[in-house]
Amino acid sequence: MIPVAEFKQFTDQQPAFKVLKPWWDVLAEYITVAMLMIGVFGCTLQVTQDKIICLPNHVPAGAPLSETCQNFTRKRLNASEPDTPLSSREMSGLRNNLDIQQYSFINQMCYETALHWYAKYFPYLVVIHTLIFMVCANFWFKFPGTSSKIEHFISILSKCFDSPWTTRALSEVSGENQDGTTSKKEDGRRKSIKDEMPEPHPALQPVQSISEKKVAETPAVSLLDKKEGEQAKALFEKVKKFRLHVEEGDILYTMYVRQSVLKVFKFLIITAYNAALVQNIHFIVPCSMEMEDMTGYDHFCCNHTKAHLFSKLAICYICFLGVYGLTCLYTLYWLFHRPLKEYSFRYVREETGISDIPDVKNDFAFMLYLIDEYDSLYSKRFAVFLSEVSESKLKQLNLNHEWTEEKLRQKLQRNALGRLELHLFMLSGLPDTVFELSEVEALKLEMLKDVTFPPLVAQLVHLQELSLLNCPIKLPFASLVFLRDHLKVMQATFDEIKEVPLWVYSLRGLEELHLSGLFSQELGRASGLESLRELRNLKVLSLHSNISKVPPSVTDVSTHLQRLCILNDGTKLVTLNNLKKLVNVRELELVNCNLERIPHAVFSLVSLQELDLKDNQLRSIEEILSFQHCRKLVCLKLWSNHIAYIPEHIRKLKGLEQLYLNRNKIETLPSQLFLCTKLRCLDLSNNGIQVIPPEVGVLQNLQYFAISSNSVETLPDELFFCKKLKTLMVGHNKLSTLSHRLGNLSLLSKLELKGNRLEALPPQIGRCPALKRSGLVVESTLYEMLPVDIRERLESE
Repeated sequence: MIPVAEFKQFTDQQPAFKVLKPWWDVLAEYITVAMLMIGVFGCTLQVTQDKIICLPNHVPAGAPLSETCQNFTRKRLNASEPDTPLSSREMSGLRNNLDIQQYSFINQMCYETALHWYAKYFPYLVVIHTLIFMVCANFWFKFPGTSSKIEHFISILSKCFDSPWTTRALSEVSGENQDGTTSKKEDGRRKSIKDEMPEPHPALQPVQSISEKKVAETPAVSLLDKKEGEQAKALFEKVKKFRLHVEEGDILYTMYVRQSVLKVFKFLIITAYNAALVQNIHFIVPCSMEMEDMTGYDHFCCNHTKAHLFSKLAICYICFLGVYGLTCLYTLYWLFHRPLKEYSFRYVREETGISDIPDVKNDFAFMLYLIDEYDSLYSKRFAVFLSEVSESKLKQLNLNHEWTEEKLRQKLQRNALGRLELHLFMLSGLPDTVFELSEVEALKLEMLKDVTFPPLVAQLVHLQELSLLNCPIKLPFASLVFLRDHLKVMQATFDEIKEVPLWVYSLRGLEELHLSGLFSQELGRASGLESLRELRNLKVLSLHSNISKVPPSVTDVSTHLQRLCILNDGTKLVTLNNLKKLVNVRELELVNCNLERIPHAVFSLVSLQELDLKDNQLRSIEEILSFQHCRKLVCLKLWSNHIAYIPEHIRKLKGLEQLYLNRNKIETLPSQLFLCTKLRCLDLSNNGIQVIPPEVGVLQNLQYFAISSNSVETLPDELFFCKKLKTLMVGHNKLSTLSHRLGNLSLLSKLELKGNRLEALPPQIGRCPALKRSGLVVESTLYEMLPVDIRERLESE
């Protein structure tokens, strides 16, 4: 005996696989179990009880064996009728001398030769056919190319179904929809009641309505802890990777179609030959063998003892087979009556309100169709993890868990402008807790991803400065309104200028705008700068880029722009005609613009007070004479160029107060330079100057004089007539002595002497009351040579 449990391995799948078995597969599975029981029951009877019993039969000459066998049986039945009295019965029939061994031999030989093969092997055929059906139905659960995908999908599906984030996301959407509907109905109901009810007595106080109490008592959606949030985040990544992997092919769909077609084909064949052969199961079986020399007879009439039962089992089997075939035909109809390689979440989007759930295709779509046949709730909950909006909400929740208000407050510090700044670097988003720090004055966001400023930004009532460093931000209208009225300083740094958010150019309250990024060369340099017309309060504009001409949009702010900074990457600034329209500009910086001459457009800026031409290729500054038209010019920075000499007509710049000529190639100083009597700051360091003219003493307003890193051998005594001098930088020269007139500089607080050939410091250095040890830069050996009392005075507070 073979127990039925031995066949369990053919149908044994993981319990979770049942979600991929639609109702027709479940019905077919039960039918195969019934057919398998029929086969096993028939095999059991075949092995234990199936046999035939044969008797010799005299066949007249020319008579068919089957008819004589039927007549013989009929006579025996009539002779044994029960209504004949036992006393009147007479024993009749053919007598023979066969013993029991000969009968057994005849029975066995007739069973093997006379009994039809279908009657003998019918139960085994049922078992074999049923096992084949089972294999066909479950082959895709075992085939390596499909089983791995199915197991992965079932694992992800179960986790998505049980995830607390799924419940939270659906509850939030459901709550929003319900609140919207309820609020409208409630408003209408209150309005109608208010119209119908009379005015209450002034002494009576209003009582809170029941509906308001219910709303107030409604519990909020439970918050996810950090562990659950991380698990949900991992699920989103698994779903993304699984979708990319499964949507590439349709092996699951193809395998299911093939096994369904195979089952239909096999059903048709089995039904055909079973219907044709079931009639070969007979109760009376004639048997004819040449064994007269052994038994004395050649013809026998046999009785197949289990023929009647087997015929009933065969009919029952064919009925089950028919029902099984109908399920297979319905499977084919379900597979081909509509496309199963494209799955739409339209109903889920309408029901949940999550509008960005994408449609899927190929094997992913096919498995979702099978899931819907089991329970459509699985697809609904699984769809939450396909939504980018849902993922962004989860990321935001995890971000809020990680960056608490206390943690963010620890990162607050003062920036260069003295504002209280919060700097966030390389986060996955912007924590909502940022908007709880109402004291923040400057917000710096660097390399953040998927950032959206919610209306909560209005809580940052002291926010004045915003810096975006490779951090694109989406801005709803409500947030834009707030920033438009509150922001004063905006800094945007991106790889390309076109990546700067367009809403930046609509911040009408902005006073400073600093843009950094390259212009696309194929579109033309400086063509990507948007219009600045809405920036009606802009006073400072800074462009750190690769422009070859001043952007035309700069003229949009010409009436109120006070400072323009263009910091190039070495690209030559060719066209500067638009500068002439900036009549109110006070400060102009053209840094690293590869300029070889001072641009003529600069001389038209009648309001110009400060000009910075740092890091250019200036070799001659003969045009400096034209600066006399810029009557308000007080600061001229020509540092880090290739200027070889200073023209004599520099004396025309009577109003000049600050002049920076450091890091050039100047070797001589014209005496006319010192006719600019208003100079307060003169920097000539890092040149090749050897002699300082005595006319330097004319500069009675001089407060800062730097001539370090030159080849000066002596300092003229006239230099020490500059009574207002506070900073004197003469380090890294060839000085061997220092005049005792140094003590005349009563305001001197910073003196650099390091890097010279001095052998000693003059004792008069102690007469400079403002000079302290911290302001004296000199070799320690020279300092130690000073008298003790002078050192004590320098080191005193």
